[in-house]
Amino acid sequence: MANGIAVLMYHELQSARRPLCHADAGYRRYVVSAPAFRVQLEQLKASGFSGVCIGDALKGLTGKHVGLTFDDGCESDLIFAAPALNELGFQATYYITAGCLGRSGYLTESQLRELSAGGGEIGCHSMTHPYLNELDDTALHDEIAGAKERLEQVVGCPVEHFSCPGGRFNQRVVAKVKEAGYATLANSEPSLYSRETDVYSIGRIPVLHNTEASELERICEGRGLWRRALGQKIRSTTQKVVGNRLYDGLRSSLLSRSE
Repeated sequence: MANGIAVLMYHELQSARRPLCHADAGYRRYVVSAPAFRVQLEQLKASGFSGVCIGDALKGLTGKHVGLTFDDGCESDLIFAAPALNELGFQATYYITAGCLGRSGYLTESQLRELSAGGGEIGCHSMTHPYLNELDDTALHDEIAGAKERLEQVVGCPVEHFSCPGGRFNQRVVAKVKEAGYATLANSEPSLYSRETDVYSIGRIPVLHNTEASELERICEGRGLWRRALGQKIRSTTQKVVGNRLYDGLRSSLLSRSE
């Protein structure tokens, strides 16, 4: 067992009866079916893992734990994820895109309050889901501090954790997150969380549409993370060289051809 906690990054969960929030190949790559999600949780539980939110992970837990997070604030967080998690005694952090509340496929304000009241830890995923490393200071304030204020008004409690849309961030983003009063910042760089980890650089491991439960267990044990970290390093370097828009266009084209 590795020395640290793997923090998993989920997005929307899919049901055959419900359309997805977005249809592009890049988005679908991160969509896990609701039945597959339940199987993953059951296997982790059977292997002795306990699912925890970011706030609990910060407490320096011992034993077999895995951090569970959801980005965007899709309605599936409440409909599919929360019931499965509650049934197994797991906790999770839900990073909400504040400006998407009430849109088709996303949580409404009342649903978000229900999710929070049911024990879900509510975090922030910006106001409108832009690439934060492209914004000026005024826009950064709106996306980070403004989104925090809106979410806190909805749920009536502090929102202390932030995750970066698309995993894109720089030191200006980190400074704004700190300035807004968040306790942590999560990104998309695969690594384990430990007491030595910078809380404003918490790495997460994305769970993809084709991730098998057995593979997920190996990830939670810290096995093979170096391959994922290397792949992410290559992608991050490419993004910086060609820019966000060109990178996204090339990625979308390649993913569409592979389907």
